[in-house]
Amino acid sequence: MPTIQTDRLTISEFDLSDQHFILELVNTPSWLKYIGDRRIYNLKDARNYLINGPLISYKQHGFGLYKLQLRETSETIGMCGLLKRDELDHPDIGFALLPAFQGLGYGYESSRAVLNDAEKRLGLSQVLAITIKANERSIHLLEKLGLHFVKMIHGHDEGHPLMLFSRAFNGHT
Repeated sequence: MPTIQTDRLTISEFDLSDQHFILELVNTPSWLKYIGDRRIYNLKDARNYLINGPLISYKQHGFGLYKLQLRETSETIGMCGLLKRDELDHPDIGFALLPAFQGLGYGYESSRAVLNDAEKRLGLSQVLAITIKANERSIHLLEKLGLHFVKMIHGHDEGHPLMLFSRAFNGHT
């Protein structure tokens, strides 16, 4: 993926040097509450997460989760991107921010850029999203991005019911 610049963010691919950030992000209270414990407890785990997650996804699908950095300082503040899960028919968008950067519009700004890339560069006809009912902020963001609730589905790892959202591009349904 070419690097994407928004008003406030640089969106780019992760690399192995991002293992410290991953270790921090996936162990924040909001990640653990709304996304779940991915059992990433040290730098080796974080490195393996990068290798077996975003890095392999870039090669296999041409997309993945991307690093979000502030344009002014280059500080890494979160991730946003697309995932291709076996149990879903289309890629789904995911996002997470460090607590200090939540509620400041970075989720919307990065997600909008990722959705634009999905439609224009990747030529996707549809993007999905999943979240738990308790994650009201994500639900609001997904609706603001033009995704609509489709149905409840069973969770892919922990078996919790998930809300499935969808957005079609270019008049697709």
